[in-house]
Amino acid sequence: MARLIYAAITSLDGYVADRDGHFDWAAPDEEVHTFVNELERPVGTYLYGRRMYEVMVAWETMQVADEPPAIRDYQEIWKASDKIVYSRTLQKASSARTRIERDFDPEAVRRLKAAAERDISVGGPDLATQAIKAGLVDEYHLLIAPVVVGGGTASLPTNVHLKLELLDERRFTSGVVHLHYRSVLEPFTSSSSVPSADLRRRINASGNPASTTTTIRTATMIGRAWPPPMVTTPPGGGVVDDA
Repeated sequence: MARLIYAAITSLDGYVADRDGHFDWAAPDEEVHTFVNELERPVGTYLYGRRMYEVMVAWETMQVADEPPAIRDYQEIWKASDKIVYSRTLQKASSARTRIERDFDPEAVRRLKAAAERDISVGGPDLATQAIKAGLVDEYHLLIAPVVVGGGTASLPTNVHLKLELLDERRFTSGVVHLHYRSVLEPFTSSSSVPSADLRRRINASGNPASTTTTIRTATMIGRAWPPPMVTTPPGGGVVDDA
């Protein structure tokens, strides 16, 4: 069974973009980008909303011959993976190995996880919010940039309770810190005081309670930190990043 992974470069106060939509402060240097590539290498499928996809698809044709090795390596990693884009407005994909789905269906993603031989990544905080609230995300990679931006697009959803186990940590010379967590219990929204039946079973079993190039390089953020606006998710699933 594949893992569903969410990763983002975020400010110390928990934002992937500031109030003006800027995130240049999060651009990874060569050391961080090389590390990110190793995180991405096991990924077999990317899950995107439309706006995130329209940024990332530049990797399909971008000329990187004169770019640093980490950039050239990332392009090969990205092109070798499948992509699923959730959009009601996008008519045709602009990259190979890509299909369009009109709705984000948690049950379909569960089936994908069960059948996949390689890991799956969910791109952007909007789509990740839906996956997290559905109990789909298995692991989190957060790269904390040494900056406080005071507000903007949050890297993690509100009204969700998550029990996480720290698996690894690393400090970089730039001051960035990487934190790797594993989800311990299925998340549930704080607005509901009653955990799901599946969560209750797991608790009982455990015995425990409870420039174009510059833009693209920055947007890489482990391939998923481009900050789309937050949208309301319809009950039972939804679409993200459609204007």
